[in-house]
Amino acid sequence: MADKPKKTPKGRWNLYNVSGGKLEKKNKSCPKCGEGTLLSAHKDRATCGKCGYMEAIKTDSEKK
Repeated sequence: MADKPKKTPKGRWNLYNVSGGKLEKKNKSCPKCGEGTLLSAHKDRATCGKCGYMEAIKTDSEKK
């Protein structure tokens, strides 16, 4: 029988890193909603699903 691939944790646990016993957020918090709401990370932007706030992320080709 073939080995089953390992399952990755889903949900909120993907948004944090554990280092030295402390949780660190991978994404930024929404400046309008506060610390409890994280911005979703897309390829070219970061958006808040609650209030609709959006930040554009400059790519390497746009910086030149």
